[in-house]
Amino acid sequence: MLMSPELVAEINTLLLFNVADPQEGIKIHKDADPSLIAAAGRLHGKGLVTQPDGGYLTMLGREAAEHLQMAHTIVTSALEASSIS
Repeated sequence: MLMSPELVAEINTLLLFNVADPQEGIKIHKDADPSLIAAAGRLHGKGLVTQPDGGYLTMLGREAAEHLQMAHTIVTSALEASSIS
């Protein structure tokens, strides 16, 4: 299963959030990359963020972002370990 560019953009957007601080949100400015603006809008439509331009993670968004950050850590750690051996 491959991920579409749109899904990759949504994942990258969720990875911008600091899950350690639920009161820290993000703001996607109107002059940002169009794919980032669109990704934030889709995440809002899916109920993962509070505003079409970012805002804060919802409970579902926070859970998704935590899982994504964990997966990112596992994959990058595995890559680093394989480059050492």
